Amino acid sequence: MGGLILFLVIVVISFLAPFYSSHIANTDPFVSNISGTTVVDGKTVDVVQQGGGGLGLGETPIGPTWHSNYFLGADNQGRDVAARVLYGGRASLLIGVGSALICCLLALAFALLAGFFRGWLDTIVSRVMDLIWAFPVYLLAITIATVLLTTPGGVKLWFIHIQATSLWIPTLIIALIYVPYVYRPVRGQVLATREKEYVEASISQGASSLRLMFGEILPNVVSTVIVMFPLMIATTVLTEAALSFLSIGVQPPNASWGTIIQDGQGLLYSRPWVAIAPGIMIVLTVLSLNVFGDGVRDALDPRAKVRVRE
Repeated sequence: MGGLILFLVIVVISFLAPFYSSHIANTDPFVSNISGTTVVDGKTVDVVQQGGGGLGLGETPIGPTWHSNYFLGADNQGRDVAARVLYGGRASLLIGVGSALICCLLALAFALLAGFFRGWLDTIVSRVMDLIWAFPVYLLAITIATVLLTTPGGVKLWFIHIQATSLWIPTLIIALIYVPYVYRPVRGQVLATREKEYVEASISQGASSLRLMFGEILPNVVSTVIVMFPLMIATTVLTEAALSFLSIGVQPPNASWGTIIQDGQGLLYSRPWVAIAPGIMIVLTVLSLNVFGDGVRDALDPRAKVRVRE
């Protein structure tokens, strides 16, 4: 429950990003503000200060100012880091939850069909999953993302048109590459459940294939998907951050935790909070989801607990 509460808090504060940007920070985190000013302790100072460092050269963004709008400071474009972290959380969480949901639904559907009908259908589906599984996750994601992002005019499929800057592109890429990781254990559960006595009893009573799949097998394997769902969200959030850090995930003008870490890479010595803040959010999100996933597993699979009887 502690992990779930922490994750919900992160979701709530991330989706309050427009409120924070408009009413607290009073700045647009997506517009360059190099020549802007702010008030610190009653004094007007430049957001990007000239002549930083011992030699007085270059430009240095304002650091964390606890008594002004720039709570976590500014990046090299003079944009508010705190507001960008909240907006980045919205994109990262939308992609993470969306890709994990699509991945689990596709894996469950393929596992039901392959595990129930077996034969040639199981062979084809399983070999396709093995083919995807054979590629390193990030290498496959980078390859697909590079092709889709460099396609002129975005992705067009029949009547569907997705722009290169849409969050749907990283969402679908991440969902696709992780389908085999959910498919394999769910298919094993379907194969085991298909041989149970109550399934054979339903077959002897003349139950149809649809009734067997959705009435007998699905309720007994869906718990496996429910357990894996929060763990997959944690994995997809990490994958999205990695792809965005490499500039092949979330595209401008959108921002995510990965893109903000990339922006702060060059400011690690002068303004480390630009990279540290989104990194902390990623750690807390993944930690909360893993703890919550372990709790869900223990709740739905009491046999996994070790009971010591005195």
